[in-house]
Amino acid sequence: MKKKKPESQAPVRSVLQTLAPHAHMLFSRGFQMQLAALCFRRVPGTDEIEILLITSRDTGRWVIPKGWPMEGRKPHKAAALEALQEAGVSGKVRKTPVGNYIYLKTMEDGDVAPCMVDVYQIEVLEQRQDFKEKGQRKLAWLSRDEAARRVREVQLKSLIVEFVPR
Repeated sequence: MKKKKPESQAPVRSVLQTLAPHAHMLFSRGFQMQLAALCFRRVPGTDEIEILLITSRDTGRWVIPKGWPMEGRKPHKAAALEALQEAGVSGKVRKTPVGNYIYLKTMEDGDVAPCMVDVYQIEVLEQRQDFKEKGQRKLAWLSRDEAARRVREVQLKSLIVEFVPR
């Protein structure tokens, strides 16, 4: 009988598989840090939640709001600002990350840089009709499973599926 690998090794293996083809670039620029907002809302009358996904401006793939750290702003506040600017949502922000994931970002100069993204939860209490990047992105409120199906990053998929609001 074939021995099953422990669950904890699966995400590490997939991250390494993602990074391996780009190994020559990993140290030319080094890891970049980003922050993101895992925005959710409660479905009235149930114990269920919905996750907010947005499309990226460049490729149209489904992602969560994210961006670069902001000088003079705490990471959870910067994540909240990204959510407001990219999706028009605001609410209760958790000060510590609920997780993180790695993805490969294509930079403006064409280089690819690995990015470590710290993810902060936001319970959405307000959704504005007008916001900075309105019209540049699509927004979708989805079940946990559907949201996980739509994102590409394996670690982000796991984070969404296993997410329990704190």
